[in-house]
Amino acid sequence: MQAGAHDITIWSLFLEADPVVKAVMLILAVASIWSWAVAVDKWLQFGELEQNARKFERQFWSGRSMDDADQGDDRARDAMGRVYAAAQREWREARRSGAAGETADLFLARVDRLMQAQISREMGRASRNLGVLATVAASSPFIGLFGTVWGIMNAFININQQQQTNLAVVAPGIAEALFATALGLVAAIPAVIFYNKFTGDLDRFGDRLETFSDEVAARLSRRLNERG
Repeated sequence: MQAGAHDITIWSLFLEADPVVKAVMLILAVASIWSWAVAVDKWLQFGELEQNARKFERQFWSGRSMDDADQGDDRARDAMGRVYAAAQREWREARRSGAAGETADLFLARVDRLMQAQISREMGRASRNLGVLATVAASSPFIGLFGTVWGIMNAFININQQQQTNLAVVAPGIAEALFATALGLVAAIPAVIFYNKFTGDLDRFGDRLETFSDEVAARLSRRLNERG
């Protein structure tokens, strides 16, 4: 590879790179695009979860009773509504069977288990694809490092073959090696930032669902006491 320093560009580094280094660059480029696609999707998803949660909480605290709460299909489209629906279905079933007032403790424990099961499903749904960001963040620097080591090895082999150490001989190999490192960091750094952000969002959302389930349980307990 005899290209002069003036010929070195990002595109030329890729085109003239060793096949192994070129494969590393392609893997890192795909990983970066994939992580950005996941990040955009999770950003929109968590924004929608937050918006739907606020809307449902306003409806929940509007003063309507368990019996009068909305039975519409729109409830099933948000996580908090599905948690509430799990408790509401059990409440309606208990009223039909006449067991709510007779076994209040068992009823509340059963409702809590149902809500916790639904919360687990919602958390699993909300955390989907976060593993992609974690994998890209953890593996990209090492993939880039592999490309760097391979590129530098080829640079030394080229020096040995040509028996020259001038810049025209050394620069292309070193440049493509460092470019692989840079691509690894470009893929990893945003993935780390997004993973930490969305993990924090997920934890806060989980806490919000747990708090809401406690509020539902308290509301049910109060209704049971009123029914005597």
